[in-house]
Amino acid sequence: MTRAKSNTGAGRVQSEVIAAGVRNEILSGVRRPGERIGQEALAEEYGTSRLPVREALRILESDGLVTVVSNTGAWVAKLELNECVEIYRIREKLDPLLVSLAVPHYTNTDIDQLTALAADITAADTVEGFLRTDRAFHIESYRAAKSPILFSTVERMWNTTQPYRRAYAHLVGEDGLEINHLEHQLMITAFRERDAKAAKRILRGHIRRTRRAITNHPEIFQHD
Repeated sequence: MTRAKSNTGAGRVQSEVIAAGVRNEILSGVRRPGERIGQEALAEEYGTSRLPVREALRILESDGLVTVVSNTGAWVAKLELNECVEIYRIREKLDPLLVSLAVPHYTNTDIDQLTALAADITAADTVEGFLRTDRAFHIESYRAAKSPILFSTVERMWNTTQPYRRAYAHLVGEDGLEINHLEHQLMITAFRERDAKAAKRILRGHIRRTRRAITNHPEIFQHD
């Protein structure tokens, strides 16, 4: 009995390691939307059986990063333009709600951390650096909300739309992302003043502007 539990625990750890590796590859753009994920190749890469690989793919599916079709295979999740726009419209409601719930719980230490992340965003000298630190800033700004269901819902939508934010960011370049830095500073001011209404308003406009910009570039949804 003890050995069975240990094996189960080891299998769970293997699945989480595989999921973390593939998640990083998807979010960093190494694996592209619509790309097939070879389960045998993953099992060989991580030196494991296909069982932990299948469990890892289920984890990634719940994260909104992978589409799994029974008895067929798994692919990196992809969106069409209208689906991405719909997700952004939902985020225009949910993200501001989440940040408004977080504001009353911010400590000065939390705000200092967000300020440092905003500085890292500004200092990023590549689009990939911008994307990485920008995501960290927003995800950290939501954690204080103490609303795990809403947080996981919003994070899943971030995951699903990440490849298209990346494509758009590379398209417009660093200069085209300059307004993001100003909006981040406005949000930090609202955080320091514990002004939940202002934070909510600024973030809603922040997301709406991105949604409109992406809509103007349907070419980023042309999958190979």
